[in-house]
Amino acid sequence: MKPKIYEGIHKQEKGGMTPTANIIRDAWVFGIIPEDETCEGWTIQGIDALYDKVSAAWEPYGQLASKLPPELRERHARIYAEAVERARAQGWSPELGDDD
Repeated sequence: MKPKIYEGIHKQEKGGMTPTANIIRDAWVFGIIPEDETCEGWTIQGIDALYDKVSAAWEPYGQLASKLPPELRERHARIYAEAVERARAQGWSPELGDDD
């Protein structure tokens, strides 16, 4: 059986506004992976391992951006603002649809 391969954050549906993309953005925030790493071509096992690292990085802050130190909070705000802008440009809307 062929392993499932991730398409990459910038190729993902909904403009990358998905739980997997959030893991990647959070990994950027914490410097776990560089911001130019889209995870394109990664296996599910690779994404799962990244999730574990991101979860451990969030633990001291209770999963709350408001509890991040200033440098990380600013990076988080920038990365997520850019993500929303990119997603809206690709047609994403934060409004819930009939499928949500």
